[in-house]
Amino acid sequence: MPQMAPMSWLILFLIFSLMLLIFNMLNYYNFNYSPMKTSFKNFKKKINWKW
Repeated sequence: MPQMAPMSWLILFLIFSLMLLIFNMLNYYNFNYSPMKTSFKNFKKKINWKW
């Protein structure tokens, strides 16, 4: 089995690194984050301790 030249290993590493970065960036900006609608004051009023 012939060995690969060091330059092709470097090119493979760069291609896979760029693909990983592009994939992560697309997933990060594609995620729609919706914060909670209730404010902290309303949440604090709803807590009813039983003890």
